[in-house]
This record gives sequence, structure tokens and C-alpha cells, in this order.
Amino acid sequence: DTQVVAGAPARLLAAGIGDALATWFEARACSRSGATTMAGGKCTQAALALAELCYNTLLEQGEKAMLAAEQHVVTPALERIIEANTYLSGVGFESGGLAAAHAIHNGLTAIPDAHHYYHGEKVAFGTLTQLVLENAPSEEIETVAALCHSVGLPITLAQLDIKEDVQTKMRLVAQAACAKGETIHNMPGDVSPDQVYAALLVADQYGQRFLQEWE
Repeated sequence: DTQVVAGAPARLLAAGIGDALATWFEARACSRSGATTMAGGKCTQAALALAELCYNTLLEQGEKAMLAAEQHVVTPALERIIEANTYLSGVGFESGGLAAAHAIHNGLTAIPDAHHYYHGEKVAFGTLTQLVLENAPSEEIETVAALCHSVGLPITLAQLDIKEDVQTKMRLVAQAACAKGETIHNMPGDVSPDQVYAALLVADQYGQRFLQEWE
């Protein structure tokens, strides 16, 4: 019943978008590296297609769906986002795989600052960090950041209440994100804590720059 979602706080929908946002980029990374998926197999073309559809749906419908959620009404855009947040992202991550974005979320749990933020809010920043780690095109990073900003997801560390001793804390986050068994090791090539540390700081700088341009 989509009215149940419409009746919930809009921030919960945004967090769902943040979680779903990682689906395409993590599945793409797992496909490139040949990593084992959450279901125990390899990423299929069908899983990739669903993951990409998830991302495109978020881009096309995310902001419109948030406007509906804020008014607690059901619209076609909200229904499309509910499908993306649940079905497309669910199948996409299970059959496509997880990579750096969720590992960075897990790394953020190593510090207390962001504990009160939702899973998807931290995954959104993790996705930006993964794109920096991959040296993705600046246009792609800006597109993802713009989507996050439009639905109220964090694109800087300060927006996650990480404002003091940032470099020291990001060292801890990077170490935790690269722990044995973490999904960051599904990325193509080896990923070190130093690389993740650098990507975290650069992602934050991107976010700060974008906020200055947009606000």
C-alpha cells in the first residue's frame, strides 16, 4: 500500500533513495571485478539492467517523489520511487553485489558523530566517495551529488555532523571500511585505507564546492 509510505516522514523516503543510489554503482563495480554477489553467484546482465534502471528512476523521479512525500500524497513519481527503493534496489544489490559505498557506510560506524543518521543517508555519502575512489568523470559525480542535494541527502561530512578532528576520524573510517571481509574488496583492484582516506576527503571537498555553487 503506497499510502503507507506516503504517510511516513519524508526523510525515510530520502534515506531509501540514498540506499538505492548505491545499487547501480556497486553492481557496476562488481561486474567489472568479477566479484561474487550477495546471492553467491556472479553479476548477470539482468541484474545490471535492473540496477541501472534503479539509478535512472531515481534521477528522473526522485525529486518529484520527495515533493509528494512531504505532502503525504501518492503520485506516479512516488510509486516509481517506491518500486526503485524496494524491488529494483533489492534485486539489484542481491544479484549485482555490494562494493565501496556500503563498506564506507560501515566504516562511518567506527565514529560516533554520524550514529544518529539513517543507513541510506550515510550510504549516499559512501556512493560519492566510491565515485571518487574510481576516478569517475566529474560530470557523474556532480549528477549524483545534485540528486542527493535535491532530496535532502548529505554530500559533505559536516552534513553528517563530522566537523571536528576530521582527518583523524577519516583515518578510522577508512581503516574500518577496508577490514577483512568488507565489500570494498569487491572493487576492481586492491583498495587500501590510504586510498579510501583520500577519497573521503576529496568527496567532502566536492560536496562543499557544489553547495557553494548551488546555495
